[in-house]
Amino acid sequence: MKRTLEHIEYNKNTEALAKFAKALGHPTRIAILKHLESQSCCFTGDLVDVLPLAQSTISQHLKELKNAGLIQGELKPPKIKYCINKENWKIAKNLFQQFFD
Repeated sequence: MKRTLEHIEYNKNTEALAKFAKALGHPTRIAILKHLESQSCCFTGDLVDVLPLAQSTISQHLKELKNAGLIQGELKPPKIKYCINKENWKIAKNLFQQFFD
């Protein structure tokens, strides 16, 4: 089967959409993203104050969001400051919009 550029792009977009959707598949991760969107950036401890979860649980959710590329972390010893990855956030929004249209 001959693979066209359109076919390759389709697979790339489909895989990216699935990665983002998987990361958004937990209510805590959605809450974290909403908080980050309203605060621009925060530390893990800030999220512990906002969400009724242990720091280790929040850290695991942050790891999933970071692995999906939806957030980024900046080391500010001894803490990590998390922000939404604006470039990937825009890509995710576009992919979801295309999917639902």
